[in-house]
Amino acid sequence: MSIGIKTQGVHHVALRTSDLSRSKQFYQGTLGFPVILEIENAFIFLAGATAIGVRGPEVSTAAGDVFSPFRVGLDHLALACAEEAELERVAAALSAAGVRNTGVKLDPAFNKKYVAFKDPDGIAWELFMQ
Repeated sequence: MSIGIKTQGVHHVALRTSDLSRSKQFYQGTLGFPVILEIENAFIFLAGATAIGVRGPEVSTAAGDVFSPFRVGLDHLALACAEEAELERVAAALSAAGVRNTGVKLDPAFNKKYVAFKDPDGIAWELFMQ
């Protein structure tokens, strides 16, 4: 029998980084997301109404470990976008900030436009049309 969980959606997402200070500069300084909480070895920022937690490395984190969308687990995160002009603006701003990105592309599966980029640890992000 199905559990049938009742939920309003995603409460938060937690990411692990190899360099907490570098990640904070990227998410807050480069992308402009507001940091709403800082605790030891972690911070939380808001992407719209979704809280994203970023934790620094732990003792058990393998030296030189990097994100891979091909391992079991997280493939990428996609934020919703309502206007195509915002996709264009973000793609240009990412390029101007030195953040490699795809530019605005069309996803043939959804027939929706998006721009994809990676954070300093290689965690893949998309800004995706609704």
